[in-house]
Formats: sequence, C-alpha cells, structure tokens
Amino acid sequence: MDRTPNSVTDTPGPDLAEAVRQLKRASVLVVGDAMLDRYVYGQIKRISPEAPVPILGVEREVAMPGGAGNVVRNLTALGAAVAFLSVVGDDQAGSDLTGLIGGQPGVEPWLLVQGGRATTTKTRFIASGQQVMRADHEIARPIHERLADRLVRIAADTVAATSVMVLSDYNKGVLSNDVPARLIAAARAAGRRVVVDPKGHDYSRYAGADIITPNRAELALATGLPVETEEEIVAAARALREAHGFGAVLVTRSEDGMTLLDGDTLHHFPAEAPEVHDVSGAGDTVVAVLAAGVASGLPLPVAARLANIAGGLVVGKVGTAVARENDLLEALTPERGTLRKVMRRASAAEQVERWRQRGWRVGFTNGCFDLLHPGHVHLLEQARSWCDRLVVGLNADSSVKRLKGPSRPIQQEAARAAVLASLSTVDLVTIFEEDTPVELIRLLRPDVLVKGADYTVAQVVGGELVQEWGGVVKLAELLPGNSTTATVARIRG
Repeated sequence: MDRTPNSVTDTPGPDLAEAVRQLKRASVLVVGDAMLDRYVYGQIKRISPEAPVPILGVEREVAMPGGAGNVVRNLTALGAAVAFLSVVGDDQAGSDLTGLIGGQPGVEPWLLVQGGRATTTKTRFIASGQQVMRADHEIARPIHERLADRLVRIAADTVAATSVMVLSDYNKGVLSNDVPARLIAAARAAGRRVVVDPKGHDYSRYAGADIITPNRAELALATGLPVETEEEIVAAARALREAHGFGAVLVTRSEDGMTLLDGDTLHHFPAEAPEVHDVSGAGDTVVAVLAAGVASGLPLPVAARLANIAGGLVVGKVGTAVARENDLLEALTPERGTLRKVMRRASAAEQVERWRQRGWRVGFTNGCFDLLHPGHVHLLEQARSWCDRLVVGLNADSSVKRLKGPSRPIQQEAARAAVLASLSTVDLVTIFEEDTPVELIRLLRPDVLVKGADYTVAQVVGGELVQEWGGVVKLAELLPGNSTTATVARIRG
C-alpha cells in the first residue's frame, strides 16, 4: 500500500554533544575518485605586457587531498579510522597525493597506480581572497578492467574490518561500469551498510545502497522530475528510492537545508550556515559525518542532523575545509561566547588560513599571561593596531612551570585563555606545550610578530622565520611598573 511519508522537523534522540563524541569510534571504508587540490596564492598588481591578462605574483602554494580524498580528510578530522581505496596515475601528482593521504592519522591507504593515467588535479589561483582561475588535469576514462577487479577484491577483504562503506563518485573513472554494483554486493555479503555520494543520471549503478546523498540538481537529473518545491523534492526522493531499492535518500538543498526520506518518515533539517563563503567540499563533509554517525551506531536522523550542522560550518569557511569534533561541539553550545576564540592548534591554523585568504594581515604574540595586568593590555592593544587579526600563543601550565618555577602558574591555562579571549583586541588564543612558540609560529606563518620592547628584534623567538616569508617583527612599548613576577611576590609577602 502506498503511504505518504510522515514529516518530522525536530528529531529526538541521544544528547547531540554525546553523539558528536561518538563519531571518533567510527571505522569507515571509502572507495572513490581521489584528486589533488592545489591552491596557489598571490597578489595581482599589474597586467601582462604580452596579453590583456592579470599577472599573479605567487606567494605560496598549498596542496591537499580532494574528491574522495577530502571525504577521508573529513573523517580523520573527526578522529575516525579510515581505509581508503582509489586509483592514481604514475605521475608526480599521484606521488604527492599518496604522501598526503598516508600522512593523515588513522588512515589505511590503498592507492592503486595505473600506468599512463593522469592523477586528477585541480589547481586554483587565488588573489585577495578571490579565486581568479582554475586549471584541471584529468583523465576521466574508466580504470583498466584488471585494476577494477583488484580494487573490488581489496574492498571485499577490507570491508569486514570496517562498519560502513562510502562510495564517493566524482565521475572520474574509479566507480565506472559495474564496479559500484560489485562493491555494494561485497558490503552486503559482509553485513555492512553503504553510503553513496552519487554522480551522473543512472542511479541503477548504485541499486541496493542503504543511503544515497544527491543534491537538488542531481536529484532532478536522476529522476527527470521537478524539484523546486519541498513537495516536489519529496516526491522525487520517493521515486528514486523505490526505483532502485535505496534504504534512505538524503537530499542536500544548499540554503534550504536537507531533507531525509528514511523509510516512510520524512525529516527536514533547516540550513545551519549563518553566512556562506565557500561551498567547496561541503558535500564531502556531509557524507563523512553521516557515514561516521552511522558507523558509530547513531540513528540515521541524528547522524543526518550532525551532517547538516557540519555542512553549515564548512560553507562558512573559505576553501576546502573540514569540521572537527570541537567545531561541532561549539556549534551545539553557542552560549560559550568568547570561548570560541580558544582553539586547538589544528583549528587555529585553519582559522588563520581563512583570514589570510580574505586578505587580512595576521599578527602573533605570545606569553604566559599568568596575572593579566595593564602592561599586558597595553601590549595587546598595540599588537592589534598593527594587524587585522591577532593570535595569542599561550604557554601551557607545564611550560610555565619549566620557565617560571614549580609555584607557577597562579592560574591554570584554561582560566588564562578565557581571560585573554574576553578581550576585544584578541581574536584567537591557542595553547602551546613547548618552551618557545617557534613551532607554532612556523605553523601559523603570521605577517606580524610582536614582543615587548625589553627584547631586541634579533632576540625575538621566531623573528628570523617571519622575516624570511616577508613578515615584520614589532616591539611594543612597555608600561613601567607592571610585572607578574613582582605582583606574585607582593601577594606572597
């Protein structure tokens, strides 16, 4: 009997913060099209005399995994264990991509090499935070038949050691012909669920998958049905599910959120992004969080809700980004206010990169800041006046003890970070365990490095590094009569 789906907009279930913490327990097999994403950053200051085109003065280049590799990157950002199966060419891009994938924690890579094949590479040229051009290198033909057989055999052997299989199809040749059907059959034989991020119009290739995640345009292409209204989207999703035996259909709808058709029950999740900067890779984030949720035993609506939140987070960032556990927890606890400024090192590096892509000048200073006094406030005000965004590197408790003695710090690092984050002059606080911030400086690559005038430029730790990449070292004026050590001495008599 044909039944109309029940509409549900608020999904009850386990505590969402606890659900986020469960994601790191997931183990996922990802099979699909790996790509290399290159970003070339610079400034355009003149037009070429050879042709009426702008000249990009290259300042730096960044490479990261793209396509199915970005799904892997998102899963590892959540702390999940991942087996990754794909095909690369016998070229430098393939070698670079293999190194990037293998360098991620918790990844078991199976990157098969096909001779004569070009590794899919997308190079984006960016000036003043704007993409000015993209150049693609790729061969989208199906992989060799014998290589496809080997890929399926490895997947069949590997899937039993994971909880969920993800097929990340970018239509570049890995998931061509009958490969998806054979992979789904292998997962079924092992009793594992399959999540598919599809491409193209023929979804019969994914028949029997447990969850499929088309966006609105892909849903229209696959069904030939209108998808303008919510009712039309639901009707098209039902037609798609019934035509190919899918367990559930999750339709991503950009600014309109997501719609999940799970059996006969309908769930709608409103958009979570307060501001959209870049949609690159957002679908990969959604698939990764959804798969991690299913793999860790969460009910599908709860996993979809977390995926919706994660998707909203990454479109608010510039460039191909990921959503980490802390990002999701912070999104669920907006009352934390200024504590959002306190970030772990990896998140701090991503935030600084987003600021830099917008063309903002990033400053950095560091210290113990044990008892915040007017001298500290004056230094931070000066530092902020020399940049657009200011990062404070804060010595961890262990570091302060080594530097100041066993009776210090007076305040624990969490309290010191919270006080710093409450200041309007401070945009980000990150804690470092080392005795000096040199490794943190090397990671963040600030444009301006600030220390007090009791140092010389030559004495500032990390100063040579900053000057090497074109930054400057600034010495801030000190207010006389302000010293944490002297204050502590007076308190103790």
